[in-house]
Amino acid sequence: MTHTTDPKMQSCIDACNRCHQTCLHEAMTHCLESGGKHVSPDHMRLMWNCAEICQTSANFMLSNSTLSSQLCGVCAEACEACARSCEQVGDMEECARICRECAESCRQMAGSYANQGTGAQQRVPADDL
Repeated sequence: MTHTTDPKMQSCIDACNRCHQTCLHEAMTHCLESGGKHVSPDHMRLMWNCAEICQTSANFMLSNSTLSSQLCGVCAEACEACARSCEQVGDMEECARICRECAESCRQMAGSYANQGTGAQQRVPADDL
């Protein structure tokens, strides 16, 4: 059986995977090696949280979860916050760019899900999780 994913969703999954890999790699290499404001608790927390929410968002989309819309919306917010932090810390332009690309893709997916009636308006029974 062959599974095909909607091209828009696949693009968002790819953006989430790219952002997850970039944030995790940059946090564990560039930030730790640079020290100073690169390892401030708030910045490191955002980097790790962004990496985790991106991975989780991709997983939810891959599983066709009814909660994907909400998660994509939260992911977009986390990616924007991480991008701002990377810009403030400095010397992290690539990470900020990738975070912003992911945020935009997630915003579009969240809107697509909402337009299909699977958005935040729909309550999901706990048994369906």
